[in-house]
Amino acid sequence: MNILLTGATGFVGRRLLDRLSQGFAYNLTVAVRSQHPEIPAHSVLIESLDSTTDWISAVENKEVVIHAAARAHVMKEEVSDPLAEYRRINVEGTLNLAAQAAAAGVRRFVYISSVKVNGEQTELNRPFNENDAADPHDQYGLSKNEAEEGLRRISEDQGMELVIVRPPLVYGPGVKGNFATMVGLVAKGVPLPLGSVNNKRSLVSLDNLVDFIVTCVDHPAAANQLFFVSDGQDISTTELLLSVGQAIGKPARLIPVPAGMLVFGATILGKKALAQRLLGSLQVDISKAHDVMGWVPPLSVEEGLRRCFVTENAL
Repeated sequence: MNILLTGATGFVGRRLLDRLSQGFAYNLTVAVRSQHPEIPAHSVLIESLDSTTDWISAVENKEVVIHAAARAHVMKEEVSDPLAEYRRINVEGTLNLAAQAAAAGVRRFVYISSVKVNGEQTELNRPFNENDAADPHDQYGLSKNEAEEGLRRISEDQGMELVIVRPPLVYGPGVKGNFATMVGLVAKGVPLPLGSVNNKRSLVSLDNLVDFIVTCVDHPAAANQLFFVSDGQDISTTELLLSVGQAIGKPARLIPVPAGMLVFGATILGKKALAQRLLGSLQVDISKAHDVMGWVPPLSVEEGLRRCFVTENAL
């Protein structure tokens, strides 16, 4: 099967590249902005990811496109108009690729979206499912939602199969952002006032996400479907910190502080959004992935974390 993969130098894309390069099932082409010696697959150079990109040579004779490239959430924004930049890359760039892929006869387009299309929080034990309306709360989530809407129009007009995958927080070797900060604090033995948080969060290990994406490449039932994906084990922030400590061999030092006090303190300090991520729930229902494709996460959260840190320590 001839596949084009974008975003192969990114966090998810690198692991996808490794998985798709194994064996002889896939004839893989990778789209990159510059040559990377660590990329063994055949590559094509693209100058940018926007409405002007010429994808003709990249999509020629391809059966499937996996689009993992995107402008991700930026911790320290440096552009003057972030929404315009998100739209230029995540919306215009995605739809330009999809339109050229459809015109070239690509059969299936697998799009890596985000749970942020649905929002930032769920009620406890009331996870998002594929029938819930989109409700993005930030510019990244808005751009992903707009890209999904445009992809559906192209799919319907051109007859190209579309698969949309919405993962929650993805963790694995090399993870950055808030997850990496949290791991660093546990590793340093910093006491954290998060010993009695009773929320529930869905996570997905890098290996579980990649396994699901690869399943979507050629599974007949995946055509024109939207899926949530996770490890299938929703855990609290307290449980996650304890599991991280166990995985790195340095017990988490957690102090039981009532959630209400934490929210109050965070609000005073202007950190309400951070408190929401630590204390609020964000769950996704992956029963559709099982019911439609028979997919079950290969790794537990514990195994995902163990592999994450074993791999990092080996580097």
